[in-house]
Amino acid sequence: MTKFKKLLFPIDFSDVSPKIAPWALTVAQKFSAEIHLLFVARRLEHLASLNVAQVSIEDFENEVIRGAETKMEEFANKNFQAYSDYKTRVVLGDAAEEILNYVESEKIDLIVIGTHGRKGMERILFGGASGLPSGS
Repeated sequence: MTKFKKLLFPIDFSDVSPKIAPWALTVAQKFSAEIHLLFVARRLEHLASLNVAQVSIEDFENEVIRGAETKMEEFANKNFQAYSDYKTRVVLGDAAEEILNYVESEKIDLIVIGTHGRKGMERILFGGASGLPSGS
């Protein structure tokens, strides 16, 4: 049987994240895996073209990071308090790119991630907690 030692659970602080947390916790417990909680805040460099001072953008990004770190701590305490083997991280960048970078740098074995905004056929084809027919 495959042994998962490190599990990545990227979160976005939407109402979906706490619904997926029990799944991540169950898998981590089954394999005694370390859980990595990751939140990626979007860079705001595209606002510079609106004549917004770079310093203002950087200050705001730093505030976003600090706020996300506080929210991450609250999320981890609420959803993983019974499981002590977890790490949290907040980074700035493109979500897909940063998730892949994190997987590579931390040698992640498994990713548990929810879908966002998918409905109907798209949810069936691309995933969801109950989107696939039974037996798939």
